[in-house]
Amino acid sequence: MAEPTPRRNEPRLRPAPLLFEPAQAASDPEHFFDLESIDDPRALLARATELTQAFRAAADRAVEFQAMAAAQLADPRRFDRLTAADIAERADWTEDYAKKMVEFGRDLLRGGGEGQSPDVV
Repeated sequence: MAEPTPRRNEPRLRPAPLLFEPAQAASDPEHFFDLESIDDPRALLARATELTQAFRAAADRAVEFQAMAAAQLADPRRFDRLTAADIAERADWTEDYAKKMVEFGRDLLRGGGEGQSPDVV
């Protein structure tokens, strides 16, 4: 099973792999990672929990990459830098959240703050 996102000095554990579903199975709205075919409630809970943790870990990691990209786009040394408002518009965020993400990204790029996503406004 996947582990929660680690804090600064903890090693990052890899989440359970998210296996891609065949196109035929993915097109069926009742089909979701084959959970509907699991009859044993213990096995269903275990697999659903594993998927939940894997999705959370993937979302946390994606947020970190968003923050790093936002920080790079807002870097004052770039001739084509973007404002917080521009970044917010591109990412569908509020301007205040974009500012927090830029700061979080700068912290990540400096090597700190891993696993500590900014507060959602």
